[in-house]
Amino acid sequence: MRKTFIHMLCEAAKSNSSLYLLVGDLGWSVVEPFMKEYPNQFFNIGVAEQNMVGVGAGLASEGSHVFAYSIGSFPTWRCAEQLRNDIDYHNLSYTTVTVGSGVAYGKLGYSHHAIQDIALMRSLPNTLMLCPCDPLETQACISFILSNPSPSYLRLHKEGEPIITTKSSILPCELNYIRKCGSKKLALATGVAAQDLFSCGKDSFDGWDIATLPIWSSKYSGPLVRSLAEYNLIYTYEDHLISGGFGSWVFEQFQIHGDACENAPSISCKYLSSEVIGMVGDPSYVKSKSQIW
Repeated sequence: MRKTFIHMLCEAAKSNSSLYLLVGDLGWSVVEPFMKEYPNQFFNIGVAEQNMVGVGAGLASEGSHVFAYSIGSFPTWRCAEQLRNDIDYHNLSYTTVTVGSGVAYGKLGYSHHAIQDIALMRSLPNTLMLCPCDPLETQACISFILSNPSPSYLRLHKEGEPIITTKSSILPCELNYIRKCGSKKLALATGVAAQDLFSCGKDSFDGWDIATLPIWSSKYSGPLVRSLAEYNLIYTYEDHLISGGFGSWVFEQFQIHGDACENAPSISCKYLSSEVIGMVGDPSYVKSKSQIW
């Protein structure tokens, strides 16, 4: 995902001198291609993420599209006030890009866990959520946000994600089916949780439709709710705590758009349990001790 992100940013910068990449003194071995090819459009702000948002807000307020890259919780929770006041409320073309979703950086401890970031970012009313599960969905997400710049959150995993989807373009709140067999049951994931679902859980959902939702926002969710209402049972999967997470968002959409359908499906959420808080270890170990599947 990270390599796809940098490659597409480099391609976009060829024809857009107002596209900027900011980093918080990390991303080395990933961001160098952009830094070397477009040094005047690249800034290492240092370990000062709140300042990074301020610099990005200044650039975006002058018409630039800014991508700000860091690990999980650093450009999100550490910058909550700046993201709300400087970016979202002014509806600026600023994309927060994080790497290491869930407990991907489990060995580095809970300061690096991205398990509450969705709760924060989706509470910002103008911010679009982009949570790809593989390089193809990453391509689809970046293509959309480059064509439709806005406050947005691109949530990437760490590395080595196999391609499990087939579409390189997708619209907000459009289901990207991994398997569709006409079932009345749907297993639905966002982000890298779809990888776990595909590799570990698909046999448990034999005969079910399986889909991902890589781009989502309540602004676009009306048609999605009508599509989901065709199912009797939906399981949501995520590498995030339940409070304010993806499953909670799906529930909320039926409250917002419930009048658009006669019957709401039964929804069951699978998520990281709160036992993950404070745990340190390999991601597979941490998830095995804390995830509800």
